[in-house]
Amino acid sequence: MSLTPENKRLFAHLLRRAGLGATRVEVERLCNGTYEAAVEELLYPELHPNMDDDLIRRYHVDQNSLMLIESSQANWLYKLVNSRSPLEEKMALFWHGLFATAYGKLNHAKAVVNQIDMFRQFGLGNLRAILLELSKDPAMIFWLDNKDNKMGAPNENYGRELLELFSMGIGQYTEEDVQNCARSFTGWSIRNAEYMSRRAERDSIWPYGRLDWQFEYIPQNHDDGVKTFLGQTGRFNGEDILDMICSSPATARFICEKLYRYFVSDAIDERSVDELARVFLKCHGDIRQVLRELFNSDYFKSIHNIRSKVMSPIELVVQTCRLAESHQFPDWTIVLTAMDVNFMGQEILNPPTVEGWHTGSEWIETGSLVERLNASTKEISNSSHPGIRSIIDFVRSYGPTIEPETLVHSCLEAMAVYDMPSKTIETLVEYASKWGNLSFARPDSIPCSEQRVTELLQMIVSTREYQMA
Repeated sequence: MSLTPENKRLFAHLLRRAGLGATRVEVERLCNGTYEAAVEELLYPELHPNMDDDLIRRYHVDQNSLMLIESSQANWLYKLVNSRSPLEEKMALFWHGLFATAYGKLNHAKAVVNQIDMFRQFGLGNLRAILLELSKDPAMIFWLDNKDNKMGAPNENYGRELLELFSMGIGQYTEEDVQNCARSFTGWSIRNAEYMSRRAERDSIWPYGRLDWQFEYIPQNHDDGVKTFLGQTGRFNGEDILDMICSSPATARFICEKLYRYFVSDAIDERSVDELARVFLKCHGDIRQVLRELFNSDYFKSIHNIRSKVMSPIELVVQTCRLAESHQFPDWTIVLTAMDVNFMGQEILNPPTVEGWHTGSEWIETGSLVERLNASTKEISNSSHPGIRSIIDFVRSYGPTIEPETLVHSCLEAMAVYDMPSKTIETLVEYASKWGNLSFARPDSIPCSEQRVTELLQMIVSTREYQMA
């Protein structure tokens, strides 16, 4: 495909939604091929292996040990900013929001980080495999009390949330289904659960940290009696329950609606979701195939869905860091950036409830909007960051003297912002006009002109459009 404005806008849209933000270099590279090829590249993250964790071990001990929630958040933020497999990380964020598991109750940061690693490994695969790994995940078992789910004394927390929030949705099952789902998962626990629970409550983090939790199936705690679930009767175990859940049209519809809201629009189009659900059932819950259908669809590429979703705090910060090429090494400053995400209302690895976060326009209430603008402008203002230097060099390539209108358009091009409304562009040009023409012809004028470029970048990231994906 050629480098037309329409093509650049489309590829940038794909990278914002299916990835972690667009840069000019990435957009122009993808424009050398087809849109379908770009989708396939995103769908197969194993073709672009990520950095070795040795870098983290070398530069930041806290991020390596994962003893603290703050260092664990910084660890994930670093990987998001530097990932060469953006859809893999984007799906980890999706599952983290859907299967919300919080450090606050666990008091074991690494257990939640291990769950995120599981989402990376299985997040683009089959839903049944994802739910099986989730059901065996120690963080989830502790979070929803399945360690206490035993024959004769079932704990329904996990069984209820599995049906209500994780797979089928309210109204698609009965109370008897909840009870028998819980009975089927009796015995799915953590090795030495009582001792590990006490350690998490009473141990100090330093100097040895937490012991890793391990899944353990305890046969003597499993209820092997006859159960009726979704109209079928048998001596079901947890895997049988997952088979029935994942073959249900209700699950197909539920998951596809979640994917549609996450990648396309907060406003559901019933026909589009129905079509995704048909694909889901046909491919037996293969998430990769469902996403292939979604990303190649006309509704995903529609102009009405471009810049129509409010970015979550983590998406906004990661996009800005990737644009600036900041935090290329996991030093201590990334902990401060992770705290900026927290201040905006999204504490990754520690969602507020089992329902996760409320998204959409709720991300930009008055208090959090100020935090969003402060974090974005702070990250983009440092001209020592390689990405900012690259933008400045791109602007300078337009000549030794840059007029205000050229300055605005060159900055937008360098930032891969190809869809800024004309009214906003006029406002930016008016803002830049107070400086007159920028001169890069004389050495003594260069520092001031470069400072003006970074000031304009700060204005651009403060616009409504930049806050939208």
